[in-house]
Amino acid sequence: MSNDLTRFYYTAFLGVGVVTSGSLQHVVSTVKDALDDRDLAQLLIFDDSTGKQIDVDFRGKTDDVLKRLGESSGDLPVTEVNHQPTRRVGRPKLGVVSGEVTLLPRHWEWLKAQPGGASVTLRKLIDEARRAGEKQSNLRESQEATHYFMTAMAGNFPQYEEALRALYAGDLDRFYHFIDDWAPDIRNHIKRLAANAFPEGNL
Repeated sequence: MSNDLTRFYYTAFLGVGVVTSGSLQHVVSTVKDALDDRDLAQLLIFDDSTGKQIDVDFRGKTDDVLKRLGESSGDLPVTEVNHQPTRRVGRPKLGVVSGEVTLLPRHWEWLKAQPGGASVTLRKLIDEARRAGEKQSNLRESQEATHYFMTAMAGNFPQYEEALRALYAGDLDRFYHFIDDWAPDIRNHIKRLAANAFPEGNL
């Protein structure tokens, strides 16, 4: 079975209520066994990593549905390729690789004055920049997933536009206020998708 069917998280909605959540394989198997064809035709399944709806062809038996999904996702094995050079440079135990950095004299003076010296300081600065970039990326992805799901399931709900503006403004309190009266399953799912959508100071 494809990794895409078991690796990521999905949620199925019938009307304003959640039917089930889990891997795509779990969601499809559960709804196929529990719902009739009429309900399946109205069922909406969302990829929780993106907030986008996915299309599932429920014709045939459960195995047939899963097989089609596996084929559509490519059903490719996940492999890792090691591109490390055979000749190690630097200190192997630390995984240190030497390289060349071009800086102005004032930059070198500042680096040399830092505790631990230039190399330690540069590594710390890079790690901090990577963490900051990762947080910003997670925030943006969470906002987008929330936006897509809100548009699909709550686009005609009261104060939808106000909630969307609060989402992108990073105003958690106003966001929660605007969605408070929405259908419980939809509201709670939005909160889950928006878990990383606000700056840490607002949480």
